[in-house]
Amino acid sequence: MLFSSLEFLFLFLPLTIAVYYLVPKCARNAVLLLFSLVFYGFGEPVYLILMIGTIVVDWLFGLSIERYAKTARAKRLLLALAVTVNILSRAFFKYYDPVASAFPFLSPLGLSLPIGISFYTFQALTYVIDIYRKSARAATSPMLPATYITLFPQLIAGPIVKYNDIEGELLSRSHSLSAISDGTRRFIIGLAKKVLLANSAGEMFESLARGSSAYGQDTLGAWLCVIFFAFQIYFDFSGYSDMAIGLGKLFGFTFPENFSYPYIASSITDFWRMWHITLSSFFRDYLYIPLGGSRRGRLRTYLNLLIVWSATGIWHGAGINFLLWGLYFFFLLSAEKLFWHKILEKLPKLVRHGYTLVAILFGWLIFAADGISLTKTTALTIARAMLFISAPLSSSYSLYELKRNLLPLIIMSAASLPVFSLIGKRLLNKSAFGRAISNFFCLGLFIICIAYLVSSGYNPFLYFRF
Repeated sequence: MLFSSLEFLFLFLPLTIAVYYLVPKCARNAVLLLFSLVFYGFGEPVYLILMIGTIVVDWLFGLSIERYAKTARAKRLLLALAVTVNILSRAFFKYYDPVASAFPFLSPLGLSLPIGISFYTFQALTYVIDIYRKSARAATSPMLPATYITLFPQLIAGPIVKYNDIEGELLSRSHSLSAISDGTRRFIIGLAKKVLLANSAGEMFESLARGSSAYGQDTLGAWLCVIFFAFQIYFDFSGYSDMAIGLGKLFGFTFPENFSYPYIASSITDFWRMWHITLSSFFRDYLYIPLGGSRRGRLRTYLNLLIVWSATGIWHGAGINFLLWGLYFFFLLSAEKLFWHKILEKLPKLVRHGYTLVAILFGWLIFAADGISLTKTTALTIARAMLFISAPLSSSYSLYELKRNLLPLIIMSAASLPVFSLIGKRLLNKSAFGRAISNFFCLGLFIICIAYLVSSGYNPFLYFRF
């Protein structure tokens, strides 16, 4: 079930909110658990067994580490087993079929990927690891970790929430009209990003990708194609994160920010401080630092970075393009760390920003070449055209698409900047009249989104695949 679906907006969410606030506070976690299981089971009921199994296994591991393991060695062994079980269960569904298709003695099983498995597996792992590190307490009942892992606002695509960050709110949280109001506005802003911007960008990306095959590829068309994919993936994922954070506020939770206007970055290092912040934090806290971080010399630092970025790429999928995407950013980040940052610091900010955007766009081209968004052949053709290799500068088709989509491009570019956010904050902080304008604007956005959903059948969500 998508947040941007009519059944979620007009059936599931109102019913959940009504039941949640009608029951006593002591029963609210149970309500969230029940509705979260319904939410997940709506799309893939068979995989509820896998999710419940993950919850029970990790709850038992956490309990065993805290209460029954008497030595440090026993605790480490249990932690290693927990990590292995979680990673193998995810790897089986995500990588078995691609690996099996490469070997004649293995038979692909044709299994679909459980929705959100990458996200809820990581959250289940943080529960066990935080108990091992003594930064959280093991729950005596599986209810608490089950509510944490299945919590529907961030179940499918994050933000990735660490157990020790949310444990207190799971035990006791407050609710207020101002938080509900803020959460509603945040949800509507995210919905508008997804429905009005991401969906429009996705339609244009697919149209330009098809056009490259039908009309031949030119440089302008290639750049437009990748720019629209960059907008699609940003508004798709950041919009979902906004909706998740807004929903969290409705139920008394404070989820971490996941995006901070990454397309204004002036280096790749800055970009990864602003893009999918919770994933970067997860790999930093649970992989990079345990490997030694930057504390064991330069060679070990770059080896650790190589492991982290390879894992980041593989986390997104089994395709070779995802590994290459991770290695591509490892190379850029390492170059900036070694010497490139000294050169960047001397360049005008506009030049640094231009370099960063170009590097990001080539990264998104690699990411998109998964055989679903783009075939590898089409991606190579687009890459050659972007580099002005054996391609005309423009064509009548790409010029037409540029003119037709100039206004959407301007709106998407403006929405990638913090301008609207700053205006909204000033309106909310100034007066009751300013808050009324902000609320009226959000109501208008919501009505436009519903009109779009009713009239359009195009409503994909990229991160369902991850």
